[in-house]
Amino acid sequence: MKIAKVLLVLAAVSALFMTTARADEISDWNRNLFEAARLAVPPTSPLAVTRNAALVQSSVFDAVNGIERRYTPVHVDPAAPDGASKRAAAVQAAYAMLIRLYAPQTAALSAKRADSLAAIDDSQASIDLGIAWGQTVADAIWNWRLTDGITPAPAPFLGGLNVGQWRPTPPGFLSGAGVQFSYMTPWVIDLPSQFRPAGPPALTSDRYTADYNETKTMGSLNSTSRTDDQTLFSRFWAVSTANAYWNQIANSLADKEHFSFSRRTHLLASLNLAIADAAIGCWEAKYTYVFWRPVTAIPLGNTDGNPATVEDLSFTTLLVTPNHPEYPSGHSCVSGSAGEILAKTFGAHKKLTVSSDAPEMAGVVRSYDGFSEILQEIKDARVFAGIHFRSACDDGQELGVGVADYVRANALRHVRADQADDDN
Repeated sequence: MKIAKVLLVLAAVSALFMTTARADEISDWNRNLFEAARLAVPPTSPLAVTRNAALVQSSVFDAVNGIERRYTPVHVDPAAPDGASKRAAAVQAAYAMLIRLYAPQTAALSAKRADSLAAIDDSQASIDLGIAWGQTVADAIWNWRLTDGITPAPAPFLGGLNVGQWRPTPPGFLSGAGVQFSYMTPWVIDLPSQFRPAGPPALTSDRYTADYNETKTMGSLNSTSRTDDQTLFSRFWAVSTANAYWNQIANSLADKEHFSFSRRTHLLASLNLAIADAAIGCWEAKYTYVFWRPVTAIPLGNTDGNPATVEDLSFTTLLVTPNHPEYPSGHSCVSGSAGEILAKTFGAHKKLTVSSDAPEMAGVVRSYDGFSEILQEIKDARVFAGIHFRSACDDGQELGVGVADYVRANALRHVRADQADDDN
């Protein structure tokens, strides 16, 4: 497999890449979504972004689909009034959901809404109908997902002190995050446990031995085996959310292939629903297996019953360990689902470039020869950051692929078979 190359370019060029020429209201408000998540105080966590992005993109999809009536809906049956502007409906649906999620940014989002609506060529009557319909859809999806399990917040989860068991990790020693995602109502899949992997390898197995020693060698803060590029990409894939990266990739490819308004709407809804359900499946597995993190396991290596896992009391990870159980890897779960959706849409071997919306990565553009290269690098990044074992990344990616294939087969389907070749 070809190693992904890093191109260091001027920050201005990266900024231009991130703000490509305006395609339509769908891509505009998709970017507004991730900007709002990044600017939130504190920034929205990668896990919470999976739900927020699904809320926004499903609202946009059902708003547009309610007018065009091409697909089975996410939740809201197509019932838009005749003559409603699909562009206005998309804008209002996104805006209405975002101001619920990011109320402190209402003024900025309202200004963007005004600009978007002013650019629509439809008659004012059509725009007004579209706005009303978009609001109706966003209201319905918001109310639907209020009962998905996101509230009330569960009691703090502290794991346990048994060998192999997760417990709060340094430096913050925080309780387990996102417990409610482990039992949250999925968007498309039937149950959170539907794609649960087999579990982490036994502590005395050869596979765990290999995993342990790889992370111990490659994931240490002061590793002499990790290259500068490996350090860079480990940081690169951690400074923003997986959703932000994959939506950027999706929009870039849709631009290159001149996707229609409808097709882009369908793509972003499919992508973010798959990511959201992969996160739910992943967190169900995390809180089923409750497996310890390398930052715990490696200093306690002499307690695990495996003579080949020698402890390192001074082990410190390259990146701060997230506060939830290790197996499977969340990034690999959601990236596996995203990569599968996009590979099945665009082909597995597209040449790809990826930049980050995080200021600390301004000027860094990474290049790949296909989705498999990105997914391999993401798995490597979690191991080389010291925060995962290899099995968690391999099994997480497999979970994500399974979820994505299920979403493709069961959601947002064409209502007429003769449409499939035209717009999907």
